[in-house]
Amino acid sequence: MTSRIPPVLRPEHPAPRSLALLVQEFDLAHRGSVDGVEVTGVTLGTADLHPGDLFVGIRGANSHGASYAAQAKEGGAVALLTDPVGADIAADAGLPILIVDDPRGALGELSAWVYRTAESNALLFGTTGTNGKTSTSYLLEAVMRQLGLVTGLSSTAERHIGELTVVSRLTTPEASEMHALLARMREAGVRAVAVEVSAQALSHRRIDGLVFDVVGFTNLSHDHLDDYADMEQYFQAKLALFEPEHAKRGVVCLDTSWGDRVVAETRIPVTTIATVGHASDRDVERAEWVVDVLEETATSTQFRLTGPDGRSLVTREPLIGWHMAANAALAIVMLVEAGFALEAIGAALDAEDGIQAYLPGRTERVSGDRGPSVYVDFGHSPDAFTNTLAAVRQFTTGRTIMVFGADGDRDATKRHEMARVAAEGSDILVITDHHPRFEDPASIRRTLLEGAKLAEHQPEATYEVSPPEMAIRKAVSLAKEGDSILWAGPGHQDYRDIRGVRTPYSARDEARAALHEAGWV
Repeated sequence: MTSRIPPVLRPEHPAPRSLALLVQEFDLAHRGSVDGVEVTGVTLGTADLHPGDLFVGIRGANSHGASYAAQAKEGGAVALLTDPVGADIAADAGLPILIVDDPRGALGELSAWVYRTAESNALLFGTTGTNGKTSTSYLLEAVMRQLGLVTGLSSTAERHIGELTVVSRLTTPEASEMHALLARMREAGVRAVAVEVSAQALSHRRIDGLVFDVVGFTNLSHDHLDDYADMEQYFQAKLALFEPEHAKRGVVCLDTSWGDRVVAETRIPVTTIATVGHASDRDVERAEWVVDVLEETATSTQFRLTGPDGRSLVTREPLIGWHMAANAALAIVMLVEAGFALEAIGAALDAEDGIQAYLPGRTERVSGDRGPSVYVDFGHSPDAFTNTLAAVRQFTTGRTIMVFGADGDRDATKRHEMARVAAEGSDILVITDHHPRFEDPASIRRTLLEGAKLAEHQPEATYEVSPPEMAIRKAVSLAKEGDSILWAGPGHQDYRDIRGVRTPYSARDEARAALHEAGWV
């Protein structure tokens, strides 16, 4: 259902660039005449093609992108970039062909040149880690707005260009899309950009051609072992962000032991931050910045951030849980590393009683003043479940009910641990479906039920309910005043992926409807 795939954001007034000059600048082999040809964009897919594009043909698992060259020409492509095999496939397409051994490896630098990325004077921030990337990026953008900057955002949930918001396709877009997005931001006068950087983005070279002013590391825990052989390989993928070709400076959170590894192995200057009560005492003592949680309420968390020379600020962020305070503090230190004065940040936040941010689907309360509290959260890893359940339970006078499923065709090795943690942290557990993709959803649920049985402390009841529309209604039917329901996994997403079809779906809307039907207005 391609109609549900969000559009690629591009500059509205692209400046043409000479194809002949591109060939000369990068010393590219080519076939056909490149003289007089002008390029205004770069794309990997015919669905996103604009007239004037350089079409990039990459070998895929089942076919070669160069086989679509003739179709791309019909759509307005002016040239093809591909490998030697692709050049032979597209020989009769009638396009000038630029030839490189690794088109994906060249995509970032060539896109940066076409979209003139180096001409931007916007500050560029990147955040990586297993959990907290999205939250840190949103909180960072919020603080920058409160400092008076026109901002941009690229996250799992959304892309922002000033006041414009578009739902995201991938956590980090393809390199060609990333540079097009930055060019659009430059047109809009954006002065600072927060980018969420996934491990896959680094492995697939989606941020090539970018040099971040400051990058941040949140944490590392079990996830994505369908893409990486083990945790070491996963860590090495993340570590690549902390290399000179990608970043000038970094901020590293020491709340997990992997932070020590980043500090030891990075080749850029870094500063460190640790959270009291969650990092080891040794790491809190040696960290240059320390986070102390001062007050937690059902709607916000107040914390003190103390840095070198005893400089500090006290502020609050609009989310529950110590981990969210750690994310907010990381964002503030990233700004300090970019040259903003801590005092100026403190004054901007004081003026508005803390960080003014809305994070869609991140421990988002969707219930009213009466009845059970219902939270929708995007977290879908064991560590995310642990932290979010603890945060919800802290403000629950009754029982904690958890609803969750697991992604199909994704890391199956974490399913038992996700379910075990969910069972340990809840009073009632409802296991349901999420994105089954091409897997059998009943088989996924069976695996989760197996994992739940591994919990040392079993919930008072465990239910298997499919589909998720019925699962949330089951949870609401069991809930009373003072209870809390955490629905983990779907978060901000507005679809379910069922056998490759994006079916319209909103956990937030379903939760509200379930509450309404149960009489909780």
